[in-house]
Amino acid sequence: MTEQLKNHILKFVTPPDSELQSFLNLMEFEDVKNKEYLLKEGRYCKYQYFILEGCLRSFFINKKGVEKVVNFGIEDWWFTNVDSFTNQTLSALNIQAAEDSKVLKISKSKLDYILQNSLELNRYFRSILEKVRIADQRRIQFMFNLSGEELYTTFNDYYPDFVQRVPQYMLASYLGFTPEFLSKIRNKKKQ
Repeated sequence: MTEQLKNHILKFVTPPDSELQSFLNLMEFEDVKNKEYLLKEGRYCKYQYFILEGCLRSFFINKKGVEKVVNFGIEDWWFTNVDSFTNQTLSALNIQAAEDSKVLKISKSKLDYILQNSLELNRYFRSILEKVRIADQRRIQFMFNLSGEELYTTFNDYYPDFVQRVPQYMLASYLGFTPEFLSKIRNKKKQ
């Protein structure tokens, strides 16, 4: 099961075999059912997850009781609540499987140990974090600069897998729409 992660790492860096194997040996497998929580609001985020199969989402419930999706993750993506995991604070987010999923997970102490002892794996995680940050910045810029239809089209162009896999209400929440507004956009596109 760690072969997929190994191949992902080798796309970015080339750590010595011993360092790579030490890292892979620290990973734990978890099978997650659709709608099962990996993290609930008010608890500490204990793990970073590498998604082998499936889809995860992070979300919170706002003061009006409305679910707001913050992020999604699919195969070969790392997923966590960065704030809670890094700072060891209580989570303001939930992490839930959006479909049946298989993940590898690593605790903060184990990840910190690896990052302190492997320059190459440290570079790998820095590259991953940079890619996530870039994607987040683009999303914010798109949300401020594009119309709803343009935002949906751009998202669909960048991430067509999500549009097919994620329930419409989750996608609408992620894009800052109501499900009804997203439905109107989709219907307009079909015509």
